[in-house]
Amino acid sequence: MIKRTLKVNGVEKFIICENDDSLANVLREKLGLTSVKIGCGTGQCGSCSIIINGKLKRSCTMKMKRVADHTEIITTEGIGTPNKMHPIQIAWMSHGGAQCGFCTPGFIVSTYALILSNPKPSRDEIRDWFQKHRNACRCTGYKQLVDAVQDAAAVMRGDMSEDDLLFKMPEDKRIWGSKYPRPTAVAKVTGTLDYGADLGLKMPEGTLKCALVQAEVSHANIISIDTSEAEAMPGVEKVVTYKDIKGKNRVTGLITFPTNKGDGWDRPILADEKIFQYGDAIAIVCADSEKNAKAAAAKVKVELEQLPEYMNAPAAMEEDAIEIHPGTPNVYFEQKIAKGDETAPIFDKAEVIVEGSYYVQRQPHMPIEPDVGFAYLDDDGKLCIHSKSIGLHLHAAMIAPGLGVELENLIMVQNYAGGTFGYKFSPTMEALVGAACLATGKPVFLGYDWYQQQTYTGKRSPFFTDIRLAASKDGKLLGMETDWICDHGPYSEFGDLLTLRGAQFIGAGYKLPNIRGLGKTVCTNHAWGSAFRGYGAPETEFGYEVLMDELAEKLGIDPFDLREQNIYRESEGDTTPTGCQPEVYCLEEIFAQARPKYEEVKKWAAEDAAEGFKRGVGVALGIYGSGLDGPDTAEAEIELNADGSVTMYACWHDHGQGADMGVLGTAHEALRPLGLEPEQIHLVLNDTRYCLNGGPAGGSRSQVVVGNAIIAACRNLLDAMRKPDNSYMSYDEMTAANKAIRHSGKWSAPATDCDENGQGSPFACYMYGLFISGVEVEIATGKVQVEKMRLIADIGKINNKLVVDGQMYGGLAQGVGLALTEDYEDIKKHSTMVGAGLPYIKQVPDDMELTYVETERPNGSHGASGVGELPLTTPHSSIINAIYNACGARVTHLPARPEKVLAAMKG
Repeated sequence: MIKRTLKVNGVEKFIICENDDSLANVLREKLGLTSVKIGCGTGQCGSCSIIINGKLKRSCTMKMKRVADHTEIITTEGIGTPNKMHPIQIAWMSHGGAQCGFCTPGFIVSTYALILSNPKPSRDEIRDWFQKHRNACRCTGYKQLVDAVQDAAAVMRGDMSEDDLLFKMPEDKRIWGSKYPRPTAVAKVTGTLDYGADLGLKMPEGTLKCALVQAEVSHANIISIDTSEAEAMPGVEKVVTYKDIKGKNRVTGLITFPTNKGDGWDRPILADEKIFQYGDAIAIVCADSEKNAKAAAAKVKVELEQLPEYMNAPAAMEEDAIEIHPGTPNVYFEQKIAKGDETAPIFDKAEVIVEGSYYVQRQPHMPIEPDVGFAYLDDDGKLCIHSKSIGLHLHAAMIAPGLGVELENLIMVQNYAGGTFGYKFSPTMEALVGAACLATGKPVFLGYDWYQQQTYTGKRSPFFTDIRLAASKDGKLLGMETDWICDHGPYSEFGDLLTLRGAQFIGAGYKLPNIRGLGKTVCTNHAWGSAFRGYGAPETEFGYEVLMDELAEKLGIDPFDLREQNIYRESEGDTTPTGCQPEVYCLEEIFAQARPKYEEVKKWAAEDAAEGFKRGVGVALGIYGSGLDGPDTAEAEIELNADGSVTMYACWHDHGQGADMGVLGTAHEALRPLGLEPEQIHLVLNDTRYCLNGGPAGGSRSQVVVGNAIIAACRNLLDAMRKPDNSYMSYDEMTAANKAIRHSGKWSAPATDCDENGQGSPFACYMYGLFISGVEVEIATGKVQVEKMRLIADIGKINNKLVVDGQMYGGLAQGVGLALTEDYEDIKKHSTMVGAGLPYIKQVPDDMELTYVETERPNGSHGASGVGELPLTTPHSSIINAIYNACGARVTHLPARPEKVLAAMKG
């Protein structure tokens, strides 16, 4: 043990700790300074940034034995507080810089150090600073962070006032469509918002800390599990195995497709008979400290019989491959698409045919905050599970039978989440903490490190796609044939739905009267497939948008012009790949708005680049539906309070995208007749004890489906309050008249499921966008730098400009990673942020521009469609097309790392 005296935020603190304790943990656990976040734990993300003796440092890797007595430390708490915010924090709010907010305190401290050393930094200097100090953000796309730094520096120099940064309420008091800061903004920029690990420090005395025993192979039979040595280790309360689980010990995939050859009961909570993937949980050690739990976990002995590991779909589809789940074929679901006439005669007569094979990789979500959760039994004996779940009611149904708990005795709560981007559409640790709590009868806490985040949680399912297009010589599309394979890992949950997306989105946006194709879902031993932003569109639309460029080249037509020639037009009654008319025809206006943007980037690309570099421009059209297919449904409630305010109860789950602002903006607009201030609308969100089932936050459905349920609840309250003269009753008048003060609302999408041929009207609203990218390619190395990105989007009416802009910029940044660097193929190599290819600020262009075409949606909430999925539909396609335009290298197997670009150039 060592003793240290530190001067923290101007106050002397005496600390006694272990030599090898990290400074980040000491600040968090001993001083309660939870603005210091631990993300990667290896100095690669900057979320733990603090200032030490005037220098910016990452504290997660700094051991206390290296911290001298009387060291001066500044954390976010020492820069500004909720009652007295610093200009940096105000600027961050003004520009929407805090989305999930987990990385925000680290950026605030980093910015403070930057401006102290450079009071007037340029945009390039700001980007260089964040790159040098490894400040990583997965949400924002970085552009608005640079904007915030410049404005904060201007205020600190006296060139701008703080008042210039503050939101000004419009005269009509309407916040819908404005830049009103999200309700959690103040807490996020001051580092006072509690995420899962922060709440873990505030759990009751006696809370057990958990550590997992995990598989280090990808496929094996379990011979034995010996916990005896681990159970004798210091501080261990219990080692939980499958034998301690009272239910089915399975997470159910809730299979609803009748043609699925599996039953959905294929994922063990704790491995009992087999290991299906690297990282599978075998046992949970519950101890008095994390250190003791991890030490004991290392003593659990697991004897295995190694089996063949099928690490990709082609391997699992080989004739001699064994069934990964005995009794269920490795190809367990097929989805046809059959629209219009048979395509064979069309291809026989076609003047022009192009075809290609394409691969989109196993993209890791890479939130800065690793997965985290805890569980306890409440005073009513109900099991309460807190996690990053973005589908609380869904996950309760998926894990309750496996745990042996009745649904009415299971409460699910979402903690504030440091980003999920879709991986939490699947339950991850929810069943694990539930099992540990039930087995011990005590509160339990489990926090993954970032290695576990990578190796245990789901990833984007890789797709192998073959496409053929038939066209006339003048560029008219005549027909398409396509086959696609979804490598969904070992667990079937939502694999069939994801495969259906191929039928719904390959060729979306274009007049394609005749389509034939077949999709297959394949079980493998690589990481299980979970939802990721875009859910099917980045995988299936990628190849099509690259092939459109190949067709344009063959025809001698500009790629922009070929696309514009073939887009949906109302005058021709064009239909989607599923055979229905889109809800709005807006693509002509999108292309009209996009043409000058395209010509601008095209002109830039034609200019001479630096010696050894070539420039190119690429375009791609992206489409996505807002919903979960068919009559997607949500419910919400609102209550009138005695002081005239209201409380909104909703499960609008938050990946970090701004669910709080989504609910507030939607409800405030619906309640305008009452003249409420935004502060008079209180939010109770994402707790199944209090909130009705809003459905999961997936498929960009929340603004449409949950939003319409919120509007319905608000209208029901207004109807109950309305007097004959169209004024409204007060709370006292309502109660005196025995009128209900709490009202629910429900909405179901006017949509239908797709049939066996992929035909139907699955979504009430869609999102549309045209992506334009400008790149520079270094000819000697094949290294690609994206320099410019333009997105011309129609997502209907905009709820909140800050939130929507943030979604767009963040999606574009993830598109850069998908195109060029991100992968989770090599389990060891790709288990770190750097190894997995997370784009830092210098890999993402600062020159990004958004243009909105706000076509009102007939079925949207206040005319709005969704937003989150759209910006990651096809930005990677536009980048790949730009690379070819620059240097003639056509990469069809992502990511387009330098060696692939170089090989394609030589080819």
